[in-house]
Amino acid sequence: MSHDQTELNSLGFPGAPADTRVVVAMSGGVDSSVTAALLKEQGYDVVGITLQLYDHGVAVQKKGSCCAGQDIHDARRVSEALGIPHYVLDYESRFKNQVMEEFADSYIKGETPIPCVRCNQTVKFKDLLDTARDLGADCMATGHYVQRVVGEDGKAQLVRGIDNGKDQSYFLFATTQEQMDFLRFPLGHMDKEQTRIEAERFGLTVADKPDSQDICFVPEGRYVDVIERLRPGALEPGDIVDIDGNVLGQHEGIVKYTIGQRRGLGIGGFEDPIYVVKLNAEKKQVIVGPKEALLTTEIGVKDVNWIGEDVPADGLAVIAKIRSTRPGVPARIFLEGGRARVRLDEPEAGVSPGQAAVFYDGDRVLGGGWIDSATSADPRLAAA
Repeated sequence: MSHDQTELNSLGFPGAPADTRVVVAMSGGVDSSVTAALLKEQGYDVVGITLQLYDHGVAVQKKGSCCAGQDIHDARRVSEALGIPHYVLDYESRFKNQVMEEFADSYIKGETPIPCVRCNQTVKFKDLLDTARDLGADCMATGHYVQRVVGEDGKAQLVRGIDNGKDQSYFLFATTQEQMDFLRFPLGHMDKEQTRIEAERFGLTVADKPDSQDICFVPEGRYVDVIERLRPGALEPGDIVDIDGNVLGQHEGIVKYTIGQRRGLGIGGFEDPIYVVKLNAEKKQVIVGPKEALLTTEIGVKDVNWIGEDVPADGLAVIAKIRSTRPGVPARIFLEGGRARVRLDEPEAGVSPGQAAVFYDGDRVLGGGWIDSATSADPRLAAA
């Protein structure tokens, strides 16, 4: 740290807040609205940007999505109330190409994708960051519940938000070091209740607006409809088989199934519950088995973004989070180029290709990537 640290403002720049231009990514929700209001109140030169990501005609018919027509309207109203400039960028074609198309292809391959991460990785933190720089911004702020901490080496670190229930660090694992240096997360040290109280204090129209639940372009969670629209004819029927390859029944398309699924399999007569334990896109097979067949001992991870220190050749002990809704588990990671091999200390159930594996040291994010293989604890599945 330099000795003139005292002269830095709250966003880490020299000079008064009025000399620092910050672009706020405004989704129309309460979090990004409060982010803009707090920064404006502190005297920063704030510019709001909202992305139009997909067709309004489809979007307006549903609630709980993040980038629909109503949300653009809400972001504009908040910006007017705060007296800040507001721009709407049409990113529809980029979003379709980089997020929606890949979402469909991933399901067809038997994976369970997380489009929100891809959106952060491509559209928001890449294209939007470039636009923010074009507008002369010193940094870009978002309403994510994560913290940015500057380490002893002067590099920005990504750290879990203090509100455990709202922490979004899992979804931001793909943020690069260069992006971290440019990003700010003013809500990382707050919890959701505080954010709503601040929204009331500022008199924002979105103070009581509910949080978005669904994937923004998937109405009522009906992702199969979206896949059929993007990839007509992708729903190919096939066999439901057990671990030994015996055919138990038929399915209408593997995109309708996810690893760990228990209900709606349409096959009965088993003493113990059976689960989807693997999807084989090539053979169009849904493979089912007992709960213990879900256990995984090692996972392969591709496209690793690593923002921690160097990993020793004999691996690094980490906490691995392999689903957004599950707590992290102890593991050992080995980095090999852009890939990682992750050995879990205890077998974990329900590891699904297409999901993210994110690695932590305490609350700090070291990096993450996309799960593309899982070694089953059951030797029969290894060959399936």
